[in-house]
Amino acid sequence: MKINILGIESSCDETSAAVVADGVILSNVIASQDVHKTYGGVVPELASRAHQQNIVPVVDQALRQANLNKTDISGVAFTRGPGLLGSLLVGSSFAKGFVVSREIPLIEINHLQAHVLSHFLKESSGDSNFPDFPFLCLLVSGGHTQLVVVEDYLEMKTIGQTIDDAAGEAFDKCAKILGFQYPGGPLIDEYALKGFSGRYKFTKPKISDLDYSFSGLKTAFLYFIRDNIRKDPDFIKNNLNDLCASIQSTIVEILLDKFILASENTGINEIAIAGGVAANSYLRKTLKEEAKRRNWNLFLPDYKYTTDNAAMVAITGYYKYLKQQFTDQKSTPLARMKL
Repeated sequence: MKINILGIESSCDETSAAVVADGVILSNVIASQDVHKTYGGVVPELASRAHQQNIVPVVDQALRQANLNKTDISGVAFTRGPGLLGSLLVGSSFAKGFVVSREIPLIEINHLQAHVLSHFLKESSGDSNFPDFPFLCLLVSGGHTQLVVVEDYLEMKTIGQTIDDAAGEAFDKCAKILGFQYPGGPLIDEYALKGFSGRYKFTKPKISDLDYSFSGLKTAFLYFIRDNIRKDPDFIKNNLNDLCASIQSTIVEILLDKFILASENTGINEIAIAGGVAANSYLRKTLKEEAKRRNWNLFLPDYKYTTDNAAMVAITGYYKYLKQQFTDQKSTPLARMKL
């Protein structure tokens, strides 16, 4: 009998539901929230209200696309954290109600762990191109930047992380300085394709060990733009492509310097990335070049599984289901949650 896991993701501004059957994706439905663009970032209250409106139709559509009924679901996996508390409450409350009505297991999921395990999602039962354990994963998203040694599906160890802002935040804040709407990271990537990355040089932080820092870079970029606008009010407009290419290459270089060091220190050549910033074209291109140079076995996630989605929650729930790692109705959402 197949193990059908319903996954629910509501950690930020994406309401998502997915069904995974024995590790194979049957559906992955995502409802996005465009309202936040007006405010230059996610507004927690608006996000939670939108989740309340979206959760029922999104789950219904996920079941329909999977060609399953609610009676076919073996267990429900939901994102416990980290994330926005109001948003997490919507997903966890729905999951709790669902399992009570069906008398099936409830599975709480760490959002960060789910990003890493997106590498094990199958489009079909024949898929087998997955990282071998142990592998080294750069988890890089809007809110997190971490270097993780993945020893097994549910055994992970963080060996480096940001001491302040994440790489995704750096992309979005720099994009805001350039006048882009939220989220601006993808727009930097788009304009950078037409720019020269060596045009402007920005100082990279000197942080010990395998930790990261991006707050200083954001401040330096702000002052750089401010000073040049004083000289030329059209400085951004006249140099936009090169500005995007230069700041993007700096962020990626910072990420890769520590990534390479982590591989050397651990001796691990099974390499992967995960999280929203994993969709960045320059990061992917540079990683491919490094993989050839260093004989890495590189794994890049499909673009549709880099951003927040319920398929990654469902696959993590599947592996926890196999281990009988269930929770109960006392589980509460956590805004902060370590890997």
